[in-house]
Amino acid sequence: MSAVKKTGTGNFFEDFQLGQVLEHATPRTVTEGDVALYCALYGSRFAVQSADSFAMDIGYEAAPIDDLLAFHVVFGKSVADVSLNAVANLGYAAGRMVTPVYAGDTLSAGSKVIGLKETSSGKTGIVYVHTIGENQRGELVADFVRWVMVNKKDPSTPAPNVPESGPVVPDLPDCVTAEHLAAPTDLDMAEYNYQLSGSPHAWDDYVVGEKIDHVDGFTVEEAEHQLATRLYQNSARVHFNQHSEKDGRFGKRIVYGGHVISICRALSFNGLSNAFKIAAINAGAHVAPIFAGDTVYAWSEVLDKMELPGHPGVGALRLRTVGLKDKTAGDFPYKDEAGKYDPAVVLDFDYTVLMPRR
Repeated sequence: MSAVKKTGTGNFFEDFQLGQVLEHATPRTVTEGDVALYCALYGSRFAVQSADSFAMDIGYEAAPIDDLLAFHVVFGKSVADVSLNAVANLGYAAGRMVTPVYAGDTLSAGSKVIGLKETSSGKTGIVYVHTIGENQRGELVADFVRWVMVNKKDPSTPAPNVPESGPVVPDLPDCVTAEHLAAPTDLDMAEYNYQLSGSPHAWDDYVVGEKIDHVDGFTVEEAEHQLATRLYQNSARVHFNQHSEKDGRFGKRIVYGGHVISICRALSFNGLSNAFKIAAINAGAHVAPIFAGDTVYAWSEVLDKMELPGHPGVGALRLRTVGLKDKTAGDFPYKDEAGKYDPAVVLDFDYTVLMPRR
């Protein structure tokens, strides 16, 4: 009698089907321990996420967990089914952070395949998925689209899953518009304490086109990025398996791109300390890899300001935050006249935050 294989190797590009629904394993109850470890990893100082008293004064039931911690947990659920055999996570779009998550909430996730495209090399394909994360009450916590370059199981054979009509690439919005932002309506921003938050600057004080050098640098440590990847139960071998990655493109493990996003968000406190909530992830690209030993700097540009009717005391800023490797942000390195990224750029992240209004 032949043995039944009980282990899995993850999905390769040929395994995905357009419209396929993936229910991801392992719901995760987020605890105060997760919150403390997240703080230890990034040192994030945003007051709403740091203090129950501050959060409760403006109407939260307690300090909500960091929006990116919720995002990473939901993202991590999807890895085993979507990107275990990925070459790279290429981008994000149409992301929304909706219901606040508190310690004790349980998060689960599922994804739907919304696009497939074989690459010109024939060795890989790009998979587009729409991922949804919910809490234990079935309330939407986060949803986002991401696209991933995934290895083919058999590079010599044309992918059978791409429709005869050709590649399917979803039409994605440039940004999440104001009417689709999930802004809380029950907060009392009159009680927002600018002294305790660390900055007097409200939504009203920022102008479109303004650039902010976040000044500080953050060196990525091997142990820390490994802890972060495990905290989110992200099983992608490119992040934690040195035995396999010694023979990979770089000869060593790549730092999870979300780790870099969280570093840049923590750095942005210096200049944007009253950006108390991430409401949307409009777009994002991991321009170049980060490795242990690299030092990350960041700068941000205000792309847009949005009023939110029906949300008294709260405004939205659309931001571009650019992460740099081993280069300070004093002259705002980004792209040259030909549109080519400065060699130091590792992250180009377009997102929307909520801030108190005067």
